Amino acid sequence: MTDDATAVDVALIARGISKSFPGVKALDNVSLAVRRGRLHALLGENGAGKSTLMNILAGVFPPDSGEITLEGERVAFRNTREAREAGIAIIFQELNLIPHLSVAQNIFLGREPLTAAGLIDDARMNREATEWLRRLKLEVDPRRQVATLRIGQQQVVEIAKALSLKARVIIMDEPTSAITDQEVKVLHGIIQQLKADGVAIIYITHKLDELPIIADEFTVMRDGRYVGSQETKAATHDDIVRMMVGRDLSEMFSRTPTEPRDEVLRVEGLYLDHPERAGDFAVRDVSFYLRRGEVLGIFGLMGAGRTELLETLFGLHPKRARGKIAVEGKAAWFSSAREAIDAGVALAPEDRKREGLVLSLSVAANTSLACIGKTERMGLLDAGREAELADGYVKRLRTKTPSVHQLARNLSGGNQQKVVLAKWLATEPKVLLLDEPTRGVDINAKKEIYALMDELVASGLGVVLVSSELPEILAVADRILVMSEGRKTAEFSRAEANEENIMRAALPKD
Repeated sequence: MTDDATAVDVALIARGISKSFPGVKALDNVSLAVRRGRLHALLGENGAGKSTLMNILAGVFPPDSGEITLEGERVAFRNTREAREAGIAIIFQELNLIPHLSVAQNIFLGREPLTAAGLIDDARMNREATEWLRRLKLEVDPRRQVATLRIGQQQVVEIAKALSLKARVIIMDEPTSAITDQEVKVLHGIIQQLKADGVAIIYITHKLDELPIIADEFTVMRDGRYVGSQETKAATHDDIVRMMVGRDLSEMFSRTPTEPRDEVLRVEGLYLDHPERAGDFAVRDVSFYLRRGEVLGIFGLMGAGRTELLETLFGLHPKRARGKIAVEGKAAWFSSAREAIDAGVALAPEDRKREGLVLSLSVAANTSLACIGKTERMGLLDAGREAELADGYVKRLRTKTPSVHQLARNLSGGNQQKVVLAKWLATEPKVLLLDEPTRGVDINAKKEIYALMDELVASGLGVVLVSSELPEILAVADRILVMSEGRKTAEFSRAEANEENIMRAALPKD
């Protein structure tokens, strides 16, 4: 905690916060001070305890020990309602809105203005919601259903809700992890406005490039402990990384050179009809090949068709797709994910929580989901075999979990991603399709995923990697395929590729 924690402009102080859950000590004597009109970034690897600390500040659960002071008064919250009423609002990474209600109904949920007759005053509610939205420069009808808004717009609704509660401290958990670059710019503008209005902001992020733009100071946590705090302008990128992981990561993007072998996958003239625009294509005439022991990187801007390409290869859109696919020289066309798995193709999807895992199941159950036959005995699930299979991958991938019986939802993002990878590696694939495998995971988890990819390609696996991070693509891929508006626009060898020619190929031509 910074030395000036008792300064008059401090909005919130947490001192000596500790919290344990069965099998793990999530927080160990952590302190934090947040000042009015400033953004305090909270950094650390997945599993560092950031979300646990924020949940305590927001009243989700109490600390085992320690104290919280808000505007000079000691507080203790039994629930999120008490925290909100005191002036602390949290905007979770998984937005806490009710999709089928309107924007205004979400903003004033549970505290709707009433008429003299005791009925909900819809006109007043919509009018006041419009004012909050206008202040945040979001021009949408307050009567519009939240489900119809983009993620970035839904975030603004959450901020409007917090402001309408007269929040003095707003906690934002990974707010830019799932929004477009343009929406990020809008959010950054809103943050500057909130700071000018004297709101204190705690901001959890893995995107270190955001810090110079919006953060005034930062605190680093590691393994549930406080590491240190600094003014952002006084620290370099390498300083922050060193604090986060306890060592230099200059070799984070390393790849061990391998000699590609025979061809394992060939795709010719792949098309995918657009789901909404008749006569148009989400993927248009894409062809490429992949060899064993090779990483093929696929880069493109939002809407380029990268995810749709992988999903088509995996048999998820058989009625809208056409083209030719061959695995190990044998013609194949997948009408379902099961057929793709049986042929040796695996897909780790971009959205690990919704598509990669069943969060209510254990690590063991998730690991065996795609190869359930390996854990059966006489047609029945053998819990011992399932646990043994999962335990092997927990050790191999160094997944941080109290046991293989822990629910997937209770793991950090990076460890959830490792369970997704374990699930697909358990199918013993020949081709592994990775869609943004390092999105939303911490620096150390990224390094471990890169090391795993090294191991996999060295063993002869073919990997297709979709990534939005140019440094990642340039460092990890042996060849790079660029897409724009559903088309393959360029292909580069590792030696030919650079940021300029890749971006030139990725930009739409009209």
